[in-house]
Amino acid sequence: MIKIGLFGIGLYTYWDQFEGLQDRLVGYQKKIAGKIADFEVEVVDAGMVDDPFKANNCAELFNRENVDCIFLFISTYALSHNVLPVVQKTKVPLIVLNLQPVKAIDYKKFNTIGDRGKMTGEWLAHCQSCVAPELASVFNRANIKFHLISGYLDEEYVWNEIREFMKALEVIKIMNNNRVGVLGHYYNGMLDVYSDLTQQAATFGNHFELIEFGTLKNIRDNVSEKEILNKIKEFKELFEVSHECDNKELQRAAQTSVALDTLVEKFKLGSLAYYYEGDGDPTYENIVTSLIPGFTLLTGKNIPVAGECEIKNVQAMKIMDTLGCGGSFSEFYAMDFKDDIILLGHDGPAHFKIALGKVGLVPLPVYHGKPGKGLSIQMKVTNGPVTLLSVCQNSSGEIYLLTAEGESVEGPTLQIGNTNSRYKFSISIRDFINQWSMAGPSHHCAIGIGHTASTIKKIADLLEIKHISIC
Repeated sequence: MIKIGLFGIGLYTYWDQFEGLQDRLVGYQKKIAGKIADFEVEVVDAGMVDDPFKANNCAELFNRENVDCIFLFISTYALSHNVLPVVQKTKVPLIVLNLQPVKAIDYKKFNTIGDRGKMTGEWLAHCQSCVAPELASVFNRANIKFHLISGYLDEEYVWNEIREFMKALEVIKIMNNNRVGVLGHYYNGMLDVYSDLTQQAATFGNHFELIEFGTLKNIRDNVSEKEILNKIKEFKELFEVSHECDNKELQRAAQTSVALDTLVEKFKLGSLAYYYEGDGDPTYENIVTSLIPGFTLLTGKNIPVAGECEIKNVQAMKIMDTLGCGGSFSEFYAMDFKDDIILLGHDGPAHFKIALGKVGLVPLPVYHGKPGKGLSIQMKVTNGPVTLLSVCQNSSGEIYLLTAEGESVEGPTLQIGNTNSRYKFSISIRDFINQWSMAGPSHHCAIGIGHTASTIKKIADLLEIKHISIC
């Protein structure tokens, strides 16, 4: 569970000057704490920090509780020397809440109070924006990264921003603890696909486990007939199994799928990138041509799998999966200038969550560009909003995120035993493919349902990496 540190700031000299002001501001902070807790996170509320001693105690509390992020609530004007010690001594992301209690002061009601002292106290309950520039100045001069949300307490925009930060923090925590399996080797010659595992680990914090294909073979050799039959039953429950599928092919894929489940459990994997050919060895070719159904099942069970050993792309798929919007392995298939759409798909794996209807399981007489034949999956992404995500790396080794928001739309697709869907964007397909390509991704991307670029930008901001949005 994500753990959030929350503290408010105010000026202690106000408390004796303006009756009830402190209690009122603490009440606002409690309201914020309750609404943040509604996002199913744990809130560590340090209360009101209004002097440097409390600032040090607050930092000690947050470090002791090992919070994932700190929310700073500006309740009224406060001195920045009460804030700097907290953020200097806690090395976690900082989000500043510059939130007024209401959308606007009721000027008519305010000016009828009559007592200028009481009027000043009322104003101080609304002057959060007074200290926002002071804090920003100090943080910038101290080289401290922070994020600022300005608005009012019950504003939908504010809570949508906070919700997206919660999702971003969840993604970062899961990525930080994710074990990524690398099974086999790269598809020979795809220079765009080759990944710097050290830089990936440094950016996202995850672990990479390099796995011999022989390990999978040894597990598969010991799969029982009962396990195969149970897996075929699972295939028929989760897939729309074509009548063209030969029973021997189902058995072959089921045996491999059982072995993949065991492999994932053995290495405690949360995602996986793979490729292998087994050239000249029929035993290994038998395995590599029966992988797609099992890997599709794993992807649908929140263990995304990318083919062609596209490690960068399985990172993107894991991000999308954690956001709850799928994350299917895809590449560009063809441009349709008549309808101004582009086709994307792949021969697998796919994500059940984003499929329009059941994912089909069909035989393929040839895996294009790969050895052998076997079963593949056929699906269309459900109609509606989608986001494309690519994890990229530039010439200096910098990791960055690339997104585009569009729509999965109705229309004819290629029935070739692949995932295949039509996508339309707010810019022309010509501009889209030019801008996307010039941004420097590999030829693969992850597709998820919904428009999530705003949340993905927050992920990039919290990781302190670049985010490029095409549309």
